Amino acid sequence: MDGTLTNALHDFPAIKRELGLPLDLDILSGIDLLEDGARRDKHKKLNEIEMEIARKATPAPGVTKLLHILTENQIRMGILTRNNLQNTLATLEASGLLHFFNRDHIITRDSAAPKPDPEGLFILQSTWRCPSEEMIMIGDYIYDLQVGKAANTETIYIDPSGEFIYREQATYCVQQMDHILALDLH
Repeated sequence: MDGTLTNALHDFPAIKRELGLPLDLDILSGIDLLEDGARRDKHKKLNEIEMEIARKATPAPGVTKLLHILTENQIRMGILTRNNLQNTLATLEASGLLHFFNRDHIITRDSAAPKPDPEGLFILQSTWRCPSEEMIMIGDYIYDLQVGKAANTETIYIDPSGEFIYREQATYCVQQMDHILALDLH
């Protein structure tokens, strides 16, 4: 969601430092290494940090145009995010994108194992009764692309810089969301 639907605002190294987590692990993996009490405290602090960021969310370039077209064409859309539900809804509300999504199709770390585990994508696939060949995973990070591959879906890698450092993991690469409209998707 962050960096795909909304402009990326997270400074992950700064968040890890604020939480006292190892810089070489992702945040959720670092928290999972802690004892129960410390884990709860770090999750609480992480939720506070994420809510601060959520309130500042703005839509990524081209996303509103793409979501309007997908909605008009009755294309099912879901969100698979490592955020919690409260912060996800706050992000979508602040960015003006909440109305595009059915809340039952928003899968967070509260409802499935976090990416790169494909569980959340399998939940959407089951909910929609949709074969993986008819789904596309869109994201801006390696975990998004790994989830898509693990679920046997095509993947679209969003990288506004155009560097595409995870290009090998992606089916398609675009710099912004509305560029997806120019792709020859199956």
